[in-house]
Amino acid sequence: MAGLKVLALNAGSSSLKASLFEIDRTYEAGSAPAGLKWESESSAGPESLDSMLTPLWSGTQPILRGPSDVKGVGHRVVHGGATLLEPMRVTESVRAEILRVAEYAPAHNAAALALMDATTHLFGRDVPQVAVFDTAFHKTMPPAAFTYAGPFGWVKSGIRRFGFHGISHQYVSHRTARIIERAKLNIVTCHLGSGCSLAAVQNGISIDTTMGFTPLDGIPMARRSGAVDPGILIHLLRHGGYSLDSLDHLLNHDSGLAGLSGTDGDMRNVLKKVREGDERAQLALDVFVHRIRQGIASMTASLGGIDALAFSGGVGEHAASVRAAICEPLSFLGVMVDADKNGSSEREREITGEKSVVRVFVIPAEENWIVARECAKLLAV
Repeated sequence: MAGLKVLALNAGSSSLKASLFEIDRTYEAGSAPAGLKWESESSAGPESLDSMLTPLWSGTQPILRGPSDVKGVGHRVVHGGATLLEPMRVTESVRAEILRVAEYAPAHNAAALALMDATTHLFGRDVPQVAVFDTAFHKTMPPAAFTYAGPFGWVKSGIRRFGFHGISHQYVSHRTARIIERAKLNIVTCHLGSGCSLAAVQNGISIDTTMGFTPLDGIPMARRSGAVDPGILIHLLRHGGYSLDSLDHLLNHDSGLAGLSGTDGDMRNVLKKVREGDERAQLALDVFVHRIRQGIASMTASLGGIDALAFSGGVGEHAASVRAAICEPLSFLGVMVDADKNGSSEREREITGEKSVVRVFVIPAEENWIVARECAKLLAV
């Protein structure tokens, strides 16, 4: 494995994050990223892969001799369904299953498949590609946590809660345990970005999470509604003039922080409007914070107690005032944060208050590190 150059790609619906790692050994769970040689981000999506990567070997300061220096490419894939439960090499059958479940995360899975095609075009068919699935970390949830209380036919047909952001929840929980130096811990992880979810992680294993059959479920997000009363959807279909497609767009693009605040849903812009006294923005923030507090309490109940709380994602890592607002009424759980530590700009840090029973952390998601690490593991077999 010495000096193995691995490219990690994370395709969003309209963005692309790429990182190049040089990995020289097998890393334990919770290890911080190592061997990062280069990283970049584009808002153009999978079609920008060529222009993003070719400067690595043909630019003015190349760091690779050519595309053949890359020995493997790992992809974050949002939805793996009920069968893609481990990181695995991309084969035609794996691609077919990713496509089959794309209906439940259409923008994300389609982008991942397009990126796999672009990768093959750039590197050739001989460079192995590995898929790492967001849903896989949550495969350990018990039936009581993943089963919907609909007809039993749903269970038979595979309608269940899958959970998402698993790569982030895996790294953040394992990293927290490594910092605390305890393997047996009840940790609630909060991935708060444009998409948001919480997870209950017990002794390194996911036992509950807030997202469900699709990434639309759970707490409110930048543009997604999160969980709503299904009766509202029936009402809108009957009386609101909505088609299935227009209702889908409403819930996935015109709801959440954006729908309530009238902004683009970016927390930075919501907070700016709050500071200006905008009532809609204040309501959006209040709803967001309220639902996350509820979610933390819910995940704590699933765990039977909480030892640590960890924040990650763009909002979770950078919005100190939002973290403070979330934690302020959770003292009944033993959660308190230190204002100075919370306001620090360190990427990875503990923000536990002096009298807090629960340890509180800010941990960067490092999804591309996990993708690269899992890719390297498979290539070394």
